[in-house]
Amino acid sequence: MTFNIHTDASRRTVLRAAVAGLATASLGSHAQSSAWPSKPVTVVVPFPAGGGTDAFARPLSAQFAKISGKTMVIDNRGGAGGTLGAGIAAKAQPDGYTLFMGAVHHTIAPSLYPKLDYDIEKDFVPLALMANVPQVIVVNPKNITSPDFKSFLEMVRKNPGKLNYGSAGTGTSHHLAGELFKQQTKTFITHIPYTGAGPALRDLVGGQVDMMFDGLGSSSAHIRAGRVKALMVSGNKRNPAFPDVPCAAELGLPDYTVTTWYGLWAPKGLPADLQGRIVEELRKASASDELKAIWASNGAEFGTLTPPQFGAFVSSEVKRWAAVVKTSGAKLE
Repeated sequence: MTFNIHTDASRRTVLRAAVAGLATASLGSHAQSSAWPSKPVTVVVPFPAGGGTDAFARPLSAQFAKISGKTMVIDNRGGAGGTLGAGIAAKAQPDGYTLFMGAVHHTIAPSLYPKLDYDIEKDFVPLALMANVPQVIVVNPKNITSPDFKSFLEMVRKNPGKLNYGSAGTGTSHHLAGELFKQQTKTFITHIPYTGAGPALRDLVGGQVDMMFDGLGSSSAHIRAGRVKALMVSGNKRNPAFPDVPCAAELGLPDYTVTTWYGLWAPKGLPADLQGRIVEELRKASASDELKAIWASNGAEFGTLTPPQFGAFVSSEVKRWAAVVKTSGAKLE
């Protein structure tokens, strides 16, 4: 048997170069993870300022800056029920400097938007479930003078279609919460979609819309100030932040359970060690007394899921909301 000495030597050279390249790449990845963040981090928030996503993203960014020493910039990209901003974030470089703060809305969107330019399950790396808050029915107290939920429901039933509710957009949890309410109470309220909860809330406070099915996080300050009136929180228990507001179960709606949750993702392709580094910084921020107090005042709970658990949760929510959309008959308007 003969060997081609030159070919064999060439192969050894190529192998040595490949091994060296892998080692260099590994060291480079480790260095990137260790150095992160070395510059400001942008968080794409797919709704205008003033909504629920903002209510959690901005305090988180402030706490992140205290811990890391680097700025976290909020980039509001509202439109199309939160899907416009999601599409922008999905196409960003997976280097840890662009994150995406989405919400339950993004697990509803696949059932309502047939031509999304991203896939929430495939085009993002799950990082953390940041907050979980119940939905609340809030009304403009000048438009709807009912003193309690029972009298409000009687008025709605006597005036089908005359009242309206604002939402963060078609296909958001605000929209679906309204459709579920109409289905379970056999009532009809006109849906008015906005580009985010912030603009909808401003019009609710101003009296341009009558009511909202909102996440408690974005409505809490308005409730406390008396600008809107809370009639009911979803689920089977009262919220500790608003103990005087009755829950759905005690008002005869035991199956009306809708929560708004908010989570953080990174674009697909983020290295595993960098993912771990980001999650650790998020954990530190979440453990701060400042954020605990803000979350509690908004009636929210911190998520405790690991990144794989959060990813599995997102997949289960996509399936859950697909069934809700089908049953409710909700459509793009």
